[in-house]
Amino acid sequence: MRLAVDDVTVRFGGLTALDSVSFDVPPGQVVGVIGPNGAGKTTLFNVICGFIRPQSGRLSLDGETVSPVPHRLGSLGVARTLQGLGLFAGMTVLENVLAGTRPPRRTSVVAGLLGLPRLDRYESEDRERARMVLAELGLADVAGALPGALPYAIAKRVALARALVATPRLLLLDEPAGGLGREDIDELGDLIQQLPRRSGASVVLVEHHVDLVMRVCDHVVVLDFGKVIGSGTPDEVRADPAVIEAYLGAEVEEGTP
Repeated sequence: MRLAVDDVTVRFGGLTALDSVSFDVPPGQVVGVIGPNGAGKTTLFNVICGFIRPQSGRLSLDGETVSPVPHRLGSLGVARTLQGLGLFAGMTVLENVLAGTRPPRRTSVVAGLLGLPRLDRYESEDRERARMVLAELGLADVAGALPGALPYAIAKRVALARALVATPRLLLLDEPAGGLGREDIDELGDLIQQLPRRSGASVVLVEHHVDLVMRVCDHVVVLDFGKVIGSGTPDEVRADPAVIEAYLGAEVEEGTP
């Protein structure tokens, strides 16, 4: 699926959070969005997910203009993860992943954020698909566990499995490396790189860990004060003087926001 963000502007009172932002996410590619704190990354993500309506500009999926609504993202072929976990504490890993297999019906607060139903009844094919995704992500052995009993890195992978189980054509990853150690981030990077080939989905990655973004993304968009100040391949972005001055040059250590 191709996502096009065209000339999107968002203002909160006198503050311009996004200023005529435009970029494309081609089918089957991983596109990263980076920038300093307050650059507009979260606002952009919330526009794509339908939590914020821009004052101007448009979003399109495969050339068709859309106005996303959070609890209907699944009907557009879009899935997302949250910055944290957003898992249901009283449900097993398998049940959490099953919650991503159906269009939303009755929702809780967290389910509403993710466009998920409350768990009620699931067909055998849903369970088969959920178990298959868990196996693909190395989670088959924890299918019966509760999220609270899992290491954080494993629980983050469960949240990713829930997003993938509905076979989205566009996957939105909101700081998936947050709270992970170096080894876990490396494993996550390998997984993200494989997603387009495994699932066929295009991926938008909003992330503070710059080294992860540069390693896994086909294209990188850099925001600063709501404007796109750089866009291109990782190598092009690394060499862009405006990006170095505004962001990369301020990095104290690799992967630190």
